[in-house]
Amino acid sequence: PLDPNYNQLNRESTERIKKIASNLTDEQFQTRVGEHWTVAIALVHLAFWDKRVLATLESTAKNKKLSVVEVDTVVNDLSLPIWATVPAKEAIKLAIETAEELDNQLEKFPKDLLEEMYNHNKRLVVRALHRNEHLDEVEAALKK
Repeated sequence: PLDPNYNQLNRESTERIKKIASNLTDEQFQTRVGEHWTVAIALVHLAFWDKRVLATLESTAKNKKLSVVEVDTVVNDLSLPIWATVPAKEAIKLAIETAEELDNQLEKFPKDLLEEMYNHNKRLVVRALHRNEHLDEVEAALKK
């Protein structure tokens, strides 16, 4: 069944993005997160995948049944050069605005369709799972 705490978890992860990003210098946004990413790229990545869920919500609402917008994870590698060009301040703005928009949409989305989405892939509804995974990596990189 749908995790009843999904709204709270999502909101907390959005607040976590704000908290992390609010204190970073331009230099810190360029901190390496893994082999190919920086903090700024991680934020753009989160915005991209949250946008994908927004597209899934729109498609599902339009069709009145689960209509997942499929995107292969190879898009991460293909998009890396583009994501790397996004200035840090824009990366923050994209990540926060997209997360807030998605949180709002998920909160008012029909529960029966949310349940169907959750059963298909809980990460479509509990966005905190994906966000926190990468925010953990960001925080670990910044501590080094």
